[in-house]
Amino acid sequence: MNGGNDWGELGPDDLRGAVEAAPPGGWRRVVHRLSRGRVNPGESPRQAAERGLLDRIRTPLRGDHRIAVMSLKGGVGKTTTTVTLGGVFASLRGDRVIAVDANPDLGTLARRVGEPPDAPTVRDLLAVPDFSRYPQVKACASQSSSRLEVIGSDRDPAVSEAFSEDDYRRAVDILQHHYNIILTDCGTGLLHSAMAGVLDLAHTLVLVTSPALDGVQSAEATLDWLEAHGRGALAANAVVVVSGARPGQAAVDPEVLVSHFGSRTRAVCPVPFDRHLSEGAVVDLARLRPATLLAYRELAATVAEDFTSWHRHAAV
Repeated sequence: MNGGNDWGELGPDDLRGAVEAAPPGGWRRVVHRLSRGRVNPGESPRQAAERGLLDRIRTPLRGDHRIAVMSLKGGVGKTTTTVTLGGVFASLRGDRVIAVDANPDLGTLARRVGEPPDAPTVRDLLAVPDFSRYPQVKACASQSSSRLEVIGSDRDPAVSEAFSEDDYRRAVDILQHHYNIILTDCGTGLLHSAMAGVLDLAHTLVLVTSPALDGVQSAEATLDWLEAHGRGALAANAVVVVSGARPGQAAVDPEVLVSHFGSRTRAVCPVPFDRHLSEGAVVDLARLRPATLLAYRELAATVAEDFTSWHRHAAV
């Protein structure tokens, strides 16, 4: 059996003397260029790690993948996580990525990408006469600088409260025809109508918490509720995001958090405090601290591990 694959066919690993890729940058690339390719120092460990991270984020995806971003407690970075995670996917992948606001209480998702006050909402999406055409669907969304598309919730409280499970299912049915990654910014309640549809259709759950004690307890309560209501598989496969504490804020020991939630979920991804994200304004990936951007890329890579899994929780 050769190194190509199990069927004996030849593959890239069987080549000898193959041309190696040029180093992506730094002195290694200078040496490669000056020697006209005769000397190739290869990648540095840092460059190799970055390429590996990007490869994980760009994991091929067949069909669509639905990511529910949720938290029982407000103000812990749920919407920020939705926009930033979606922005990382949209900016580094070649497929289409969209985030939809399923918050029944005037969600702020659209504001975090600079959507104008008169922009279309999810109600306009549901009224599209021919959703088989991408331009008509795209007209209901706003696009951020990262290429992430966003559909906001209704600005009329009386209307947004009526956003039901059936509405959410119809919205996803429309979007899955045109988008590969669909993120949902959930409300803070587990019992409002749309949440049943969100949990039924989600492939991956991203649970956001602050490192403060009340935030941690809310995240624990969310996992307990999911396990008690027949959604233990979704909880066990969840990715927990721990938003960084503000300077001087009392917080649970990060190592304790990673150990605790790591025993109940698939992964824990700490994200450091970032002043730009704490402003509550439009999220611009270019204004993030390098450590913060790296943390969100790690989160995206962790979520993308699910893309090749054969298992799909309650897939429709």
